[in-house]
Parts: sequence; C-alpha cells; structure tokens
Amino acid sequence: MQREQLMKYAELAVRVGVNLQQGQHLVIGYGIRQVMPDHLEFARCLVEAGYNAGAKFVHVDWGDEWWLRETVKRGSLDTLRARAEWQVSWIERLAAEGAAFVAIPASDPDLYAGVDPERVREATQSVAAVFRPFNDKRTNDTYAWTLVSAPTQAWANKVMAHLPESERVEALWRAILKAARADGADPVADWKVHIENLRKRADWINGLNIRRLHYRAPGTDLTIELSEGHYWTAAGSKTPEGVEFVANIPTEEVYTAPHKYGVNGTVRSTMPLNHNGNLIDGIELRFEKGRIVEYKARVGEEALRSIIETDDGSHYLGEVALVPADSPIAQQGVLYYNTLFDENASCHLAIGKAYPLIHGGHELAPEEWDRHGLNSSLQHVDFMIGSDELDIDAETRDGQTVPIFRAGRWVTQV
Repeated sequence: MQREQLMKYAELAVRVGVNLQQGQHLVIGYGIRQVMPDHLEFARCLVEAGYNAGAKFVHVDWGDEWWLRETVKRGSLDTLRARAEWQVSWIERLAAEGAAFVAIPASDPDLYAGVDPERVREATQSVAAVFRPFNDKRTNDTYAWTLVSAPTQAWANKVMAHLPESERVEALWRAILKAARADGADPVADWKVHIENLRKRADWINGLNIRRLHYRAPGTDLTIELSEGHYWTAAGSKTPEGVEFVANIPTEEVYTAPHKYGVNGTVRSTMPLNHNGNLIDGIELRFEKGRIVEYKARVGEEALRSIIETDDGSHYLGEVALVPADSPIAQQGVLYYNTLFDENASCHLAIGKAYPLIHGGHELAPEEWDRHGLNSSLQHVDFMIGSDELDIDAETRDGQTVPIFRAGRWVTQV
C-alpha cells in the first residue's frame, strides 16, 4: 500500500477518530490490542500523524500474536495476569493525564485453534478483569479512543484465501480502506459528511420515542424493550471536556442500550463471529426477561459458552444496533472475520456490557446501572443478526406500530 494513502488513513484516525488535541499524549496499542509486527509501517504513520497534530508524546505498545498464543498455550497464566497489572498501571497513569487511545484490532481468526479452550478462557478473562476499570472509563467516554484496523498476513490469509498468498495483504488493505471510507482524496472531509448523515438517522429514530422493537426473520422472533429515557446515537461521542471523537472506524450503525430485563424470544445469528481467536457460527439464543436461558452454536459452542458464562451480566444484552443489509460494507461482499467490520455489514446485538445510552447515564454510579436497566459485564461481544429476510417493527410509547426495517433495509430515507 502506498505510504501517501496510509498517511491519509492515519490522519483520519488521529484527527477524526480520537480528535487529538494540542499537547495530549497519544497511545497506540494497549492491553491485548498491542501493535503487531505486521503493522510497523502503519504504526509509524500514526506516530507521524500524532506529532503532526501536536502530540506531547506518542507511545507505541508493541506485541506479537505468535508470542501470545504460545504463552497462553504453555506459559504461566498467573504471570500473564501480573504482566497485565503492570501494563494497566501505566495506561491508567496516561489516561489520568488526558491521553487519547488508538487500537489496531487485527487478530488472526484462527489464533487459538488447537489450544485448550479452558486456558484461553482463563487467560482472556483474567486480563479483561485487570483492564476492567480502564475499559469501564473508556466505554463511558471518559477519554477519547478509536479502533482503526490494518492487515496482518494471517488475517489476510483467512479473508483473501482465494488469491495467491503474495497478493492477499494488499487486497485486504484495499478492502479495509474502502470500508473505512479512507480511499478518497480527503478522508477527513468525507467523514464529516458521513457523520452528519448518520446523526440524521439517529435523530429520526429518537423522534419515534420507541418502547419496544420486534425482530422477525428465520430463526428469530425477538422483542427488545428500551428504557424510558434511552437515546440512539451514531458516529460520534464526546469526552467530559467536550472533545468529540469517533470510537469505530468504520461505522455504519445507529445503536442504543436495550433494557436489561426487557428481552424475550429467540434470535439466530447470520454471520460467523471471530472472538479471541475462535470461530463461532450458527448462534441460537433464547431469552426470558432479558436473560439468556438457552444457547447453542453449530460451530464453536465451547467458545460461545465461555462468553456467556463469564459472569452474571454476560447472560444479558448490552447493545442493539441497526445496520441496513445494503450498507457500503455489506455491498463489498467480504467476510472479514473481524467484528469491527462485520458488525457494520449487519444489524447486531451485543452480549454483555452496555454503553450508558440513557439521559444522564454517563453520570450514573455503577451500582445504579441495574435500576435503570443498564447491564454491566466483563464482556461486550457483538454478533450479527441482519439479513435480507429481517423485518423490524417499533412500538412507540403512544401505542403506534412503526415499520423500521423491511427485508433488512430502512423503511424511511432521511
């Protein structure tokens, strides 16, 4: 990939993704999302873009998935946790100084194939527990953060397996830049238009004052209640200091938090999910009063179990997101095996932790979340449920039924 185009992508991540302010620290890579050797060139572009934007200091946390796999397979998991405790102390210090955070999610979809699932579960959950206070602040928009991806050879081998190996990384780069709206002459300007269009959609659906959503598709008959005072949002968040940022590049979704205890019925996934190096496909869930009471998967059921059985909150939903089946990423026809991209090709739900998308939600103490219908968990795992066969209706608080999706697409244009 030409460096000029990589620099435009990096500038997008820095100027739109985290909207870096003069004198801020910029952190590239943290936790399990360290910067992989394959990302050397792009990471250097991010460093340059950070200093161009006035960064006080740009920190890069380097890692290696091969090392991580071998350590989870054969190393001391107690030491891995202790290492995470050391890492998070430095990250929290930078966060306290107002740092902005960029991660490059690009895991090998088959990273943990053949590794004892119990060791994978123990390793990932123990590290997640160490980083939970930091991640709770991240998802509460205490500081600016963004996810912006780049290929690795292992990932490209999975996604572009139909091509000769020497062409796969370049092909995945082209697909990523197109999906991220970063392949044009001025991605920053293009994103300003995109953000405004998504916000118009969020404004429209907020104006409906929805009480409940009803999903219908093969294998899916699901109702999701929304808390009074909830709101839908899209393509933009704001720190307590008023700095706007975009957490996901790309993003095509409009999303909110379901009421923790208001989900009932059945749902079936429509795309494979890659989670922590394990592939899960054919997910089927049944809910009663918000709780997952039955679950199974055609592929990767043990990995699905490890998600749902993490804690009590991982038996509930934390996000409902609407994405049309004709979104630009869906039109690419590429299965990325990476949730950052696949979730923007399909309506999806998230098992686990909610974003506090009710009015006043960011000011709520953790112990108040449950009373307001917000779910808390170590997990936040999106899985895709959209298709050309999905219909969604909304029941409004004044008793009207309003069609939202038909055949997987928005009924109303805005």
